[in-house]
Amino acid sequence: MVQQTTAPLGAVQRHTTGVRLAAGADLAAKAVLLVMILLVVADPTWGNLEGKAPMGRAVTYPMLALALPLWWSVRGRGRPFPWVADLLVTIPGFSDLLGNRLDLFDRVVWFDDWIHFVNAAMLSAAVLMLTRRGGERLWDLLARSVAFGVSVSLAWELWEMWAFVTHSPEMPTAYVDTMGDIILGWTGSVTAALVLGALWRVRRSG
Repeated sequence: MVQQTTAPLGAVQRHTTGVRLAAGADLAAKAVLLVMILLVVADPTWGNLEGKAPMGRAVTYPMLALALPLWWSVRGRGRPFPWVADLLVTIPGFSDLLGNRLDLFDRVVWFDDWIHFVNAAMLSAAVLMLTRRGGERLWDLLARSVAFGVSVSLAWELWEMWAFVTHSPEMPTAYVDTMGDIILGWTGSVTAALVLGALWRVRRSG
């Protein structure tokens, strides 16, 4: 007689529930992002993006939000869609537009720094999830996360400089702000590696 246990079934149910929640949050974030982009295209003042390259954002953020679904449709078929990673890739554009719409970047002193840190952490975490290999050392996770996080932070700062900073009143303080944002990106990527590394170690030991 084979002894049955409800533990595996419970684990499967929790996993299924988590996937459904992640999928729902991901699709909702993409839908709201699309609405905000259309509103910005129709009227850049709606998003408080005057002088901040609104059209550049309107092009860049959909590309970011669709990058993983497009990649998966070509290379990932036959495997479960990575909803959590896709949500983490979608949120940065969503949070930037929402933050500008609510004028948080100007009204809340620490909001810009927080966004740079969190967005770098989320994007780095998404990359670690998509490239995960079993039994990796923490150092391997840190190396991959920092390489990506710092690179994407630098790419964003270069885009900002080209798109609008050199033509805005922010130019006198741009160097200090840029260096600070890159450091925050590095900090976010390190945090992502440490948190995921700890979670995966707990899961393996459990």
